[in-house]
Amino acid sequence: MRISVIGAGRVGLVVGVCFAKLGNEVAIVDVDAEKVKAINRKACPFYEEGLPELLNQVNIEASCEPRKIEEAEVILLCVGTFSNKDGSLSLDQVTEATERISDVLKRKEDYCVVAVKSTVPPGTTEDLISSLLQESGKRIGEHFGVCATPEFLREGKAIHDFMNPSRIIIGEYDKRSGDTLMNLYKNFNAPILRTNLRTAEMIKLACNAFLATKISFINEIGNICKKLDIDVYEVAKGMGFDERIGSKFLNAGIGFGGSCLPKDIKGLVSKSRQVGYEPGLLQEVLNLNEKQPLKLVDLLKKHVSLKGATVGLLGVAFKPETDDVRDSRAAEIARALLSQGAIVKAYDPLATENFRLLFPQIQYVSKQEVLDCDAILIVTEWEEFDKLDYKGKIVIDGRRVAKAKEAKIYEGVCW
Repeated sequence: MRISVIGAGRVGLVVGVCFAKLGNEVAIVDVDAEKVKAINRKACPFYEEGLPELLNQVNIEASCEPRKIEEAEVILLCVGTFSNKDGSLSLDQVTEATERISDVLKRKEDYCVVAVKSTVPPGTTEDLISSLLQESGKRIGEHFGVCATPEFLREGKAIHDFMNPSRIIIGEYDKRSGDTLMNLYKNFNAPILRTNLRTAEMIKLACNAFLATKISFINEIGNICKKLDIDVYEVAKGMGFDERIGSKFLNAGIGFGGSCLPKDIKGLVSKSRQVGYEPGLLQEVLNLNEKQPLKLVDLLKKHVSLKGATVGLLGVAFKPETDDVRDSRAAEIARALLSQGAIVKAYDPLATENFRLLFPQIQYVSKQEVLDCDAILIVTEWEEFDKLDYKGKIVIDGRRVAKAKEAKIYEGVCW
């Protein structure tokens, strides 16, 4: 099929390259000229495992001009949504991109489907996006269709997740719209759920809210276990044997970050309040997650006076296998350390330059220089951190790195 992908970010570029690998004709449209140039010379603008190799295998065109939309049978909207100050999801990029699509629809003769992959509040595709598209003068259901088809891609494993989906969700305006996406997904071996637009949007938010709740839950249990001198990881292992619970997302630590979970839960909380419901459980998930990383600093202060001390951070990415530092737990930790007079040194295999943009006052050094600090905080669970020599060190561990237990002084955040 002929596909246009609007947005060349961590979702859009992966989706576009993967669909091209599957034999579709793909064009990518993005407003960032530098990103477009990079893609056209086969350079990835961010780190994602396997993406550089795949990008070099496919024939894909990136452009700042939306003219390629005119030829598309499916237009995939993959622009970002961000948190406003009140926690609501900003739809600025969604609105801008939809207006550009609407402008192209005025000239487009053939039927196409606009499929929203961006994470948006329930009702957005039905109320906002569909209305903007009809400003083209074309009629929904006749000249074009609309779907909401959320993505479920993990950063660092996005290509694998795209090619091996656990499920495909198609929220459809009408049967014709859904049938077009069914044709797009026909070669995938995964259960497909067809539903209405706002249900599809809610499924994405509900999934992320549940995963975040599971993380905050086990962190709460871990905080209790630490008071009782119980190993929360043994508790989680016992829980995981119960098939109703499962073992995934039961790794106690300093909480969740990244571009999805915090933003999406805040957005769901905000939407809930807009419709007159107070989501107390979800708000507490967020509250605990905000406090959890600072427990590392509190534990450190039991062993080191922070003013003038040199503290090393092992890891600044929000999780391993990515260079993404959005909502990284390292940011809150770094702010706390700096505010209390500590000298901070940091090492990360991939995310150093992105974190430097946020904290230029931190010293970015080698692993060995971090190990030479007065104390070490383990913030991201990179595999290589389990091979370091921690003997004689003071280590406060936020990610349960087994080798770190060899340290002279060792404490886990909630174990």
